[in-house]
Amino acid sequence: MAKKEKKEPEKPSQEWLATYGDMITLMLCFFVMLYNPSDSDPVQMATLIASIQGNASGGGVSLSMGSFADMGNNVNVLPSMERGRALGQVYRKAVSLFVPDVRSNRISVTSDERAVVISLVGDNFFASGSAELNIDTTRETLLRLAQFLSSPDAAKRRFRVEGHTDNTPAEVARWPNNWELSAARAINVLRYLSDYGVDEKQFSVAGYADTRPKFSNETAEGRAYNRRVDIVILDEGHF
Repeated sequence: MAKKEKKEPEKPSQEWLATYGDMITLMLCFFVMLYNPSDSDPVQMATLIASIQGNASGGGVSLSMGSFADMGNNVNVLPSMERGRALGQVYRKAVSLFVPDVRSNRISVTSDERAVVISLVGDNFFASGSAELNIDTTRETLLRLAQFLSSPDAAKRRFRVEGHTDNTPAEVARWPNNWELSAARAINVLRYLSDYGVDEKQFSVAGYADTRPKFSNETAEGRAYNRRVDIVILDEGHF
């Protein structure tokens, strides 16, 4: 009696892989749509980006004391996650508080892993070659700033008031150079903030003349933005 020829079992269909791939793609799109960049901690994001850039350039930041510790490249100069979250909260609070001023280009708010910077920008605050604040138009902004710097959100922090100028030479009769003009601007801002209730012991003052422009000095608008005072809210590790 002839033996029946054995048939090989049919291979399972692979069509389900297409459906599975479509489902994974849809889930990815769904979670991307849910992600809101404004919920990210800007301080942590800045730290992460800096770390990635460091790895891309051939190495990251050492987490232990080494031969370059005397140059500051050790774990002690990195902000802790807790400090980073706290500084991120200060940044978000400042952004929400100064929305009207940001929209009207009176103030800009930026941050990195070491500080939150509130910039008083443009002709709203200082005319070219002048250290006198346009107090009639900026009083409410300065009052709100003083209240923020005295609030629990910014408590026990250190602040640095940094004055800047455009590249227009200072009037010799009033200011020998832009260094003194920029320092005078910073001092005048601190004077008004002190009148509105901030603790001067938490502040330091610096003048940078025209050495740190944010925009090109080739245009009147750029010079107006460079004519500014920065209020720097420092991370605890960078006092």
